[in-house]
Order: sequence, then structure tokens, then C-alpha cells
Amino acid sequence: MMLDRLWAGWRASYIEHVATQPPDADPGACLFERLAAADPTEALVLARDDHALAVMNAYPYTGGHLMVVPLVHRATLAELSRSEAAALMAMVQDATVAIERAYRPDGINVGVNIGRAGGAGVPGHVHVHALPRWNGDTNFMTSVAEARVLPEPLSASWEKLVAAWPR
Repeated sequence: MMLDRLWAGWRASYIEHVATQPPDADPGACLFERLAAADPTEALVLARDDHALAVMNAYPYTGGHLMVVPLVHRATLAELSRSEAAALMAMVQDATVAIERAYRPDGINVGVNIGRAGGAGVPGHVHVHALPRWNGDTNFMTSVAEARVLPEPLSASWEKLVAAWPR
């Protein structure tokens, strides 16, 4: 069986940019804490409880790409208490249900990038990515034009996922 290779050439410039940014010295300056304090509709927050929030990814791989974020500012999963980690995972479960309902994908990626070397765009605040995937959902635009083609605006993805979120 041949190993398929998916080229994501645009990631190199993103990783180089992230590597040159200083780490979060001030937790109050954290992107996710600013999103938690913002107007939920303007920030594209999908759901929130006492421990976590789900928000649209502003730089999605595909339509429906969201992130689940603990409200406490911690850099790693290990730094979360057991109850914080359980609450985070419960919201990740809700996120996958909403993605299934809204998009009917062939699969779902769920992942955590921890630390700069692990690919974390916000390395000081752990978060979980969830996104729908379809068979053959790659195309030449990423490798040839260094662009990602998204089929809908973030606001449309937000509307679909809010409507599909488990109550």
C-alpha cells in the first residue's frame, strides 16, 4: 500500500512566525482570555460553561474548524486539574456532536498542540482543535498558491454549529 502525502506548504511560514513571537508573559494578554471576556457573538463563541468555551478558529483548516479552551490559563493538559480536564473533554464531545450534525463529515480530527515545537499557535494556553474532514478534502491550492480555499465565511460556520450544538 502506498503512503499518501498531503502537502501543507503554508504551515512553514506560520511556524516561522510563531517561533519568533515572545511567549505569553502576561496571562491577561492571552488571546483566549480576551475572547472569554468579549461579546460572545462578536468573538464567535459557540458555547460556554463554568470551565470551558468553544470558539471558531480564526485561521481554519476547513469550514467548521473550532477550538475548545479551558477558562483557566494553563500551558499543558497536565497543568489542568482532573475536573478541569474532564470539563474540557465534555465540551470537546459536544463539539464533535455539533460538527457531525452541522456538516455530516466523513471523519473528524480532534487534537491538541502543546508548546511551540508542538505547533501551538497560543503556546501559553492549552486548547483542543476539532474539525470536520472529508475523503479527498485536500486540493492543489494549498501547495501551489499557498492559500486555503474555505467554502463558507466564519460567521456561516458559527451559525451552523450554534444551531447544531447539543443542548
